[in-house]
Amino acid sequence: MSIPTAAPAGTKPPSTTAVVAVLAFAGIVVSLMQTLVIPIIPHLPEYLNAPASDTVWAVTATLLAASVAVPTMGRLGDMFGKRRLLLISLALLVAGSVIGALSSSLVPLIFGRVLQGLAAGVIPLGISIMRDVLPPKKLAGAVAAMGASMGVGGALGLPLAALIAEYANWHVLFWTSAALGILVTALVVVNVPESTVRTGGKFDFVGAVSLSAALIALLLAISKGNSWGWTSTETLTMLGISLVAFVIWGWWELRTPQPLVNLRVSVRPQVLFTNLASIVFGFAMFALSMVFPQVVQLPEATGFGLGGSMLTAGLVMAPSGIVMMLIAPVSSRITNLYGAKITLMIGAVVVAVGYAIGIFAMHSIWQLIMIAIITGAGTGMAYGAMPALIMGAVPLSETGAANSFNTLMRSLGTSFASAIAGVVIAQMTMSLGGATLPSENAFRVIMALAAGSAIIALILTSFIPKFQKPNSATETHDNSAVREPANAN
Repeated sequence: MSIPTAAPAGTKPPSTTAVVAVLAFAGIVVSLMQTLVIPIIPHLPEYLNAPASDTVWAVTATLLAASVAVPTMGRLGDMFGKRRLLLISLALLVAGSVIGALSSSLVPLIFGRVLQGLAAGVIPLGISIMRDVLPPKKLAGAVAAMGASMGVGGALGLPLAALIAEYANWHVLFWTSAALGILVTALVVVNVPESTVRTGGKFDFVGAVSLSAALIALLLAISKGNSWGWTSTETLTMLGISLVAFVIWGWWELRTPQPLVNLRVSVRPQVLFTNLASIVFGFAMFALSMVFPQVVQLPEATGFGLGGSMLTAGLVMAPSGIVMMLIAPVSSRITNLYGAKITLMIGAVVVAVGYAIGIFAMHSIWQLIMIAIITGAGTGMAYGAMPALIMGAVPLSETGAANSFNTLMRSLGTSFASAIAGVVIAQMTMSLGGATLPSENAFRVIMALAAGSAIIALILTSFIPKFQKPNSATETHDNSAVREPANAN
């Protein structure tokens, strides 16, 4: 599929290598921030003199802030300039990191983590900038690299954070995040141009507030359901609020002339089925993070645990991130030849195969690394294809909002994965020396669910309209029209 682009008239084309490298690095830094506190979560009650039930908000607050920031920043980028909003997002990341580094109690740390979460719009904004400023022949590879950065940062962030947490004061984690944020901000200022593609108009505050309320209530129910109880008053209330807010949001978006998310475009088959596939694929991608660290660190006396450290667990995850980036040229080549639909389908099959192997092969470090490499390759291909499918079906003026909404769908998938895996682990346990630990079958079930979700993503992707190789007569750079697939029927 060819993705329409626009370049500012009368300006010197930017260095494509520099633009892609800087934006991909920005995506990795922001994704790394998501895993920053994972190695220190068990120690936060001691560090902050607070109960564990409260310190978990250091993770939850970031998740909630990101759910608000991603669609909002995407739409504001379309209106006022994507590079401008990218720099604002990075400034929030730096500010949140500094606050976290200076924190010695819970409230300022949570505030810092909220600011870090507000930077989550960097990846969809970066992809949208690429569409606006890069030539068409460079775009597929650039989008594949940027899409993969979401997984790369998470996979590489865990061993880096574990290394710092093990050999340095925990505040160094946040100083490192701040330093990386300052570096990437400077690189963006120097190397990334601003796009002239703007929508203007008024910001949809009603849409932003109603969608934010719906997402926050939903994510609170998902993330706290295990501790509150899935049938508790708190969980059911949050789910009810979420449902009502989603209905209000959808009703409003279909009636306002300048919506936060263009639902009429979102229900086009190419956009709709890509977003649905993104949800279930987000589930598949996150399952690896739920299984491997625990299997590596559980004691050998369980019969399947490897008795390793958090650092070892991080190093086992690292090959997944490296492969995601290395597979980007392959992903872009397939997309250019056969369309992003085929790339996404291949990625889903590869991920399903990786997890299917994992159901029976979790008994040594080399087996886990093999599974990480296979699933990383499939995830990298899929994450590079999803933005290409979205951008091939929306106007240039809505690129930021559409990419942000797709990123949000993937994030919802990871949230569902965390909740479902938590239920499985809580229900399938074993006893060892008086302690209750997850059983091997619990991890096998999670791997099977991840393989199944990848198959569901494959099925959903099959409904996307077929790719037809464009020619010069069908190419368009119209900033206001959606170019439909030639054989969408």
